[in-house]
Amino acid sequence: MTVSPFDHPLLSALLGDEETSRHFSVEAEIEAMVAFERALAQAEAESGIITQDAAAAIVAALASFRPDTALLRSAAAKDGVIVPELVRQLRLAVGDPHAEKLHFGATSQDVIDTGLVLRLKSVVEHLGLLLTETVLRLASLEERFGDRALTGMTRMQKAIPITVADRIAAWRAPLQRHQERLSEQSRRLLVVQFGGAVGMLEKLGDKGPAVRAALAEKLDLADAPQWHSQRDALADFAGWLSLLTGSLGKFGQDIALMAQGGTDIALSGGGGSSAMPHKQNPVKAEALVALARFNATQLSGMHQVLVHEQERSGAAWTLEWLLLPQMAVATAASLRLAAGLAGQIESLGH
Repeated sequence: MTVSPFDHPLLSALLGDEETSRHFSVEAEIEAMVAFERALAQAEAESGIITQDAAAAIVAALASFRPDTALLRSAAAKDGVIVPELVRQLRLAVGDPHAEKLHFGATSQDVIDTGLVLRLKSVVEHLGLLLTETVLRLASLEERFGDRALTGMTRMQKAIPITVADRIAAWRAPLQRHQERLSEQSRRLLVVQFGGAVGMLEKLGDKGPAVRAALAEKLDLADAPQWHSQRDALADFAGWLSLLTGSLGKFGQDIALMAQGGTDIALSGGGGSSAMPHKQNPVKAEALVALARFNATQLSGMHQVLVHEQERSGAAWTLEWLLLPQMAVATAASLRLAAGLAGQIESLGH
């Protein structure tokens, strides 16, 4: 039993995306957090904050570390985050005399936020590939059917003749703009988070910026000042997710309406009906509309995440965890469905 359709054992076949979901798994989250601690130790050793021996001991211990997830679960209920307990377990694995050098100068939010960005980097790459595939599928439809005629529809009423290429352009052009937006947004999104207790890197003195830059380089992220209470890049990304699923929802809505008319389009592989065996329901098209509306709804919550109290907010941070993973999975599912739907179009226009 699950409360989310995105990881439901049955519904996820329609509404989920295994690759995106994998990056929001417990295993991926802990792996990203451990990668942060490993890179931090190496960066601090290079700047002389900790010794090379301490960094070597930390790297060696983390290579074979296996977390006690039961204790992490209990700690999450108590602390609101798993990092204090995770650091305790990591330090136990490192052992004396170097255990206390692990996590030096960092705070829980540094670990969690950078861990999230590391996973979002993989998600962004996956979404980019899916988006490119969908654009190519639409281009293929234009090659096959673009010169055919359609009746233009305005306000659900017949207007004047158009071509199939005209309608496909309204599907494809926004997706191409979303490709450009993603490239531009990624420069602000895929950045390291490292600020210490209140963002000042107070334990590192004047070496803080150098350590942060080295940490970013080791994690293959961009360097940036801490953004503990500045969540605009994540809200902007959520906006992109909603824009993309909205554009795909328009594609799905158009296909569903054309299928309703029955003369402008021929689809293969439609969904069956238990009561009416003759029907082929436009399931993928309907799901695209539903996912577009889902993300549009969640986006308002991600804008609420912008309201942080002072230097850190537990409430806004937790809301972000509730919303962003589902929006990402919904977007990947939409792209997968859209590509599949385009592939089911056997004929378009007249």
